[in-house]
Amino acid sequence: MSIANIFLVGMMGAGKTTVGRELAKRLGRRFVDCDHAIEARTGVAIPVIFDIEGEEGFRRRESQELEELVREPDLVVATGGGIVLAEDNRRLLKDRGFVIYLDVAPDVLFERTRHDRNRPLLQVADPRGRIRELYRQREPLYREVADLVVAGRRGSPVAMARTIEREMEKTCER
Repeated sequence: MSIANIFLVGMMGAGKTTVGRELAKRLGRRFVDCDHAIEARTGVAIPVIFDIEGEEGFRRRESQELEELVREPDLVVATGGGIVLAEDNRRLLKDRGFVIYLDVAPDVLFERTRHDRNRPLLQVADPRGRIRELYRQREPLYREVADLVVAGRRGSPVAMARTIEREMEKTCER
């Protein structure tokens, strides 16, 4: 397969990191979680960045991280859920890799994230409503950049990685 980089996009709680790790292992590629890379670079957790710089500051850091990651070959990258908000990021994702959208229903995302205090955008009175709102806003953008859309509820991470690998092979043969 001659794809430079593989990017997993989707909402927080969609399974990008778990599935991405498994996919990278199956393909013999290095795995990078964009949020973890930002935390390693800054030395602080994402919620601290949000507290100090706000969402706008975090999004700038996210875009900078993506610009660096697209220069490296043969990666599987789990992006942050909001990476698609910036038009430049969407262009980079489309132009520099194969994009997989893990589509998971908002109610499932809520169940997966409801006890996670490391998600600044969900620290609101109605996190379920916030997830629905974010999904409505972002879902068309994920589809815009996606080369492949995968339902995120389909089995274990291993089974999902296997499905993605098969679908990628079909897509690349065309």
